[in-house]
Amino acid sequence: MRLLLINPNTSPDITDLVAANAQKCASPDTQFDPVTARFGARYIGTRAAAAIASHAALDAFSAFYRPHHEGVLLACFGDPGIEALREIAPVPAIGMAEAAMREAVEMGSRVGILTGGARWVPMLTEFVGTLGLSAQLAGVRAVAATGAEIAANPERALGELAAAATACADEDGADIVILGGAGLAGLVPRVQALTKVRLLGSLEASIARLERMVRDSSPNFAPAPSAPSIGLAPELAALISRPMP
Repeated sequence: MRLLLINPNTSPDITDLVAANAQKCASPDTQFDPVTARFGARYIGTRAAAAIASHAALDAFSAFYRPHHEGVLLACFGDPGIEALREIAPVPAIGMAEAAMREAVEMGSRVGILTGGARWVPMLTEFVGTLGLSAQLAGVRAVAATGAEIAANPERALGELAAAATACADEDGADIVILGGAGLAGLVPRVQALTKVRLLGSLEASIARLERMVRDSSPNFAPAPSAPSIGLAPELAALISRPMP
């Protein structure tokens, strides 16, 4: 199985971090082609950056998708542009937040979300609502450090992440806590060693779910009608202006 992994921010080090950890938790026959957005924010932590990242994700898909790709992973916990990506991708596509939330709901009755960067709290709360899963959400918490800052110095964040995860259970009533964010990739075992709360990594969950979707040949949504445009990259302009099959 060969998957296209799109990092919709413009930090190659985050792409490398996610790709390295993705390979560790994927099935032996799964391969990844990781790509980084060609424009946009270095790290996505605001609504403006997320809006730009939606465009960047579509642009990256149009530039780097090839017929041998069997699925697409949008490697951002917040899934900017995932619904639009599904309109243009002929293969299954999923984002880290949706995948983790759906996996967690299947594993525990009440789900907590823990990430980096306070601005993500309302954004993720709203996102869970769009999935129709608000009733299963115990709450969203964020440590002060952004995902990029955590990725740069994970040791500094481990204790705070563990304490916040414990609070998700003790104060919010979560049965399972998602450790969400591309910058937090690979940290679940280290944080789990410091808390008794059951943790689920967003990267691990998204890969497991996408692999199942590919094996089950899960279809995407129906493609959108042709949309003529101006000012877009040639690859993306051609992709969205193609006639429906």
